[in-house]
Amino acid sequence: MPPVRPRLAVVLIAKDEARSIERCLTSVRPWVDKLIVLDSGSTDATVTIAADCGAVVHPFKWIDDFSAARNAALSHSDADWNLILDADEWLIGGAECLSQAALGAEPFIGAVNVTSSFHSEEGNATAVNWISRLLPRGVRYVGRIHEQPQSPLSRKRLPLIIGHDGYEPDRMESKRGRNAALLKLELVKYPGNAYVLYQLGKDSESYEDYGQASRYYQLAWERALPSDGFRHSLVTRRMYSMSRSGQLEEAVQFATAQMDYWQNSPDFFFVMGNLLLDLAVKHPERAYGELLPLAEVCWQRCLEIGESTHLDDSVVGRGSFLAEHNLAVVRGQIR
Repeated sequence: MPPVRPRLAVVLIAKDEARSIERCLTSVRPWVDKLIVLDSGSTDATVTIAADCGAVVHPFKWIDDFSAARNAALSHSDADWNLILDADEWLIGGAECLSQAALGAEPFIGAVNVTSSFHSEEGNATAVNWISRLLPRGVRYVGRIHEQPQSPLSRKRLPLIIGHDGYEPDRMESKRGRNAALLKLELVKYPGNAYVLYQLGKDSESYEDYGQASRYYQLAWERALPSDGFRHSLVTRRMYSMSRSGQLEEAVQFATAQMDYWQNSPDFFFVMGNLLLDLAVKHPERAYGELLPLAEVCWQRCLEIGESTHLDDSVVGRGSFLAEHNLAVVRGQIR
């Protein structure tokens, strides 16, 4: 008798997501057995659109706790596996890994490639984060915000690519203040938690409060462990925020101390090159003989490393076209 095919559900929480929820649900519908939406009080057409897409929609009273909402949504699933998505995400590729043969018999926590679009100094950009989103039945979340699945099961990266546009400027404006308030509540519960401090830094950076971001990142850095998965992002974001808050010399000192650890990170060397360029603008007397040649070395190192999207929060292009652009600019100035 052939083995029973494991059942897969997509589980998401939503509120006022009429703009994007159809895109999300239709992108995954061919690959799953069930669509489950937990609606936390939408006043737009979210519920109607989700139902028209074939989702089973359950109401939920929002209590300022994302884990509570995630877990309530998961309680409505009887599937063997649950793929967790947000309404501003959609499936881009790699869905073949959701087949019975790919999932296998042994449970694990599956990390997927979430590719987020955002606006940067270089224009429109994308960054890759590896987030645990494929969960076997019974796994639940912890954390009021930026929640994480709690499980002793092994983690495995899957070739599943998810698009995300929630970091676009208009989306971020609608969230202003919400995430910071929840993170501060979480910090009361877990004082000095490095991950919460890091997320507070990211929130401040998102709204261009670079001084506050730099302070949160410093606190996070002092408490982070070498094994923390967010450490790569923390290093590059701290360098950037220090620069933008006027701490150029301190940022270069910090980066220099970290250089040996990040020899294979194009993001590190790209931001380091930008730091040196900013310092050259501030100290033109040091620009041509010292700082610009060093920046050139950094961006050349980016090209030698190439794209490294296996590193969390790696920005696409820093190992290729973005570094090439900066090199072309600088070489035009010094030769």
